[in-house]
Amino acid sequence: MALEGLISAIVRQTMVLVARLSTSGGRRSPLSQVADQVFLGLVAELESHGVGKKVVADMFGMALRSYQLKVQRLQESASETGVTLWSAVRALIEARGAISRDEIVQHFRADDEASVRGILADLVESGLCSRTGRGDATLYRITPPADLARLAHGTSTEATLALVWLVVCRDGPITRGALLSVTGLSTDSLDDALEKLESDSRVARHAGDPEDRWSAERCLIPVGDRAGWEAALLDHHQAVLNAMAAKVTAGSHSSAPQDETGGATYGFELWPGHPEEAAVRGLLSRARAEAAELWDRVSEHNARGARAEQERYRVVFYLGQHVNRDDRLDEES
Repeated sequence: MALEGLISAIVRQTMVLVARLSTSGGRRSPLSQVADQVFLGLVAELESHGVGKKVVADMFGMALRSYQLKVQRLQESASETGVTLWSAVRALIEARGAISRDEIVQHFRADDEASVRGILADLVESGLCSRTGRGDATLYRITPPADLARLAHGTSTEATLALVWLVVCRDGPITRGALLSVTGLSTDSLDDALEKLESDSRVARHAGDPEDRWSAERCLIPVGDRAGWEAALLDHHQAVLNAMAAKVTAGSHSSAPQDETGGATYGFELWPGHPEEAAVRGLLSRARAEAAELWDRVSEHNARGARAEQERYRVVFYLGQHVNRDDRLDEES
């Protein structure tokens, strides 16, 4: 299987898991932020491995400028927890009426200064802000909606995008009908603008009954403490992915009897009355009991006298099993 095919298959299987989790217990968990979180996670991992921004942008099929803007719009602010840096910068300018670049940079001193300056440039380029002056004394102001509306009803596509974006930022979550009323745009113009803004991650669509709503405020909620089956599922998933990643990183794409890193998957075809049915279906129970007994012995020994910290290492062993009674699931798992 080609590498691209392998990646696609892993992504598809992961999406099946996410889909099942989001509908477990009859619930319908919101997924509006998942795509953006996956994007930021991949970006962080790729860049941490020394892959340059230009190369990462190419891997996503994006121009470097578009890639940088998307990252800036999705990153959470270190200065104001719970909102994106882009949203926080825009909100500060709106609240102050007029504010200098130096004051903005100082306000967001806990964030990367280059990111703050990039967002300021993006706000001006998109038409959401205007600037006067030069250098650190440059003053930034939010463009009045009336000015954007006049331009949007002319021939300026960028002004139309800026107008819709501004209204969503200010009044969101907001319905399509309300946007039509506030902006005065035609249905086609509004739909085109929303499609473009959503594709650029400038606005997010939230499914609703009877109407969808749009928002431009993203709160990145950190993963909190988990309990019960959620913790067990997360722990198991992490162990499987870490083992796969370690195998790939080691450069060995085949297995050997003496391997200490990797995994093995066995599928048994059974039917009621099969002579090995009980042995196969009891495999998880026996392996879990053996692993638990071994874990107890190791823990008991460690409690009597631990080794020096630098000599320690950790071995993670995972096991799992499921009974598949539907052949169609083979296509999903």
